[in-house]
Amino acid sequence: MEQEFEEREGDIKESIRRFEQMLDQQQSQFFDLDVYEQMVEHYLNQGDLDKAFKAAESGLENFPYALELMLDKAQILANYQRYDESLELLERASLFNPGDLDVPFMQGSVLNMAGRYEESIQVLEELLDRAEDKDDILFQLGQSYQNWGKYDEAIKQYKKSIALNINNENALYELAFCLDVTGELENSLSYYQQLIDTDPYSYNAWYNMGIAYSKLARYVDAAEAYDYAVLIKEDFASAHFNLGNTYMNLGLFEKAEHCYRETLKYEEPTADTYCHLGASLEKQDRLPEAIKEYREALKLDAMWDEAWYGIGVCLSESGKWYEALPFLQKAVKLNDQNGEYYIAVAETEYKIGNVISSVEAFEKAAEVDSENPDVYLTWSLVPFDQGDFLRANDIIQSGINDMPAEADLYYRSAVYLIHAGHYREALIQLEAALSLDYDAHVQLFEFFPELEKQKALYKIIQQYKKD
Repeated sequence: MEQEFEEREGDIKESIRRFEQMLDQQQSQFFDLDVYEQMVEHYLNQGDLDKAFKAAESGLENFPYALELMLDKAQILANYQRYDESLELLERASLFNPGDLDVPFMQGSVLNMAGRYEESIQVLEELLDRAEDKDDILFQLGQSYQNWGKYDEAIKQYKKSIALNINNENALYELAFCLDVTGELENSLSYYQQLIDTDPYSYNAWYNMGIAYSKLARYVDAAEAYDYAVLIKEDFASAHFNLGNTYMNLGLFEKAEHCYRETLKYEEPTADTYCHLGASLEKQDRLPEAIKEYREALKLDAMWDEAWYGIGVCLSESGKWYEALPFLQKAVKLNDQNGEYYIAVAETEYKIGNVISSVEAFEKAAEVDSENPDVYLTWSLVPFDQGDFLRANDIIQSGINDMPAEADLYYRSAVYLIHAGHYREALIQLEAALSLDYDAHVQLFEFFPELEKQKALYKIIQQYKKD
């Protein structure tokens, strides 16, 4: 059996070699129908749509009524957004194969892709009456309603699909998305529990319950759900990955590291996984190891900006600011809309002594990420460190203008105004901060370690203390 498989694999490789030679030399060669089908499948698996299309076209020249090739060509045309051509070909396929259900199913899918949602739904609903296996059709109906913006109807179709096949992974995932969009995610937890009660060994049900809990920021519950998913299916890479993310949110960085390593064990390595692994090591202050994993990410994708950023941050945290700067600048170059990258560049420039460059980077951070309080909190430390307390406060005020409900900004303004000797204004800012978030006042101890001894301030703080 193994020898037979190897022979078949060798045959298709030889056929592909001949086919590509034919394309290069613009010659004509004949292949059997099954060979054409195998070649199209090969190119599709490789993500080479152009050669898959050429193989399908070449096959149809010799076998003009071959259904599989017609379907493949129609799908590729749709991927090229040549929807009218795709639908025309599918109409021809239906004439030659009136009883085949794959044709109307693809018609429904292509109509959905073309934004013709009503027509898509009509085709798929007619198909439902003819089909025995209905879960994929119901899923596609859900897709059409979802893309149309009719989320409630999409939810109904996904639930019907899942009722027929509890392990319809795509339906479970899209259901969670629609429930989140409609604000019904928390109310749906009982639905996921029913699925699990129906089949406690459905790893997909546990996985999607984990997703629901994660979206609700209920990370302890999410971790438990993902943990069940990987207990049932040890090689469930996505569940290991999501469990790792959940542990990161819980501050359990060693556990997160283990999960990311399990992810790498059960699926092809990706730059994203290596970056997450690097982040988990960075959080453990294992900086050289973190850098190694970030470099692994870059080996897979040299354009992965998070990896450049990760290396830069690790080097900066190690006090290697001159080495860090090029990596951080590369991250900015690859993604110039990430405020955190500019903040890191600005901080590193300042540590090197490039004050002007530092301020320019902070200004850019504020431009691209104006509603990130860290931009203003970090930027303001530059003039504060130089003793220019009013300039530091001006920067904070810019942040308050964009984020009037951000308590941390008011606390920082109070700090700077106290240092500047503007006590009346400082007390006004302090009262605003306390009314927004009383518990956050502990940050004042960073600037005033003996806060309790400053009676005026402490008296005001105590007034806002909740019983």
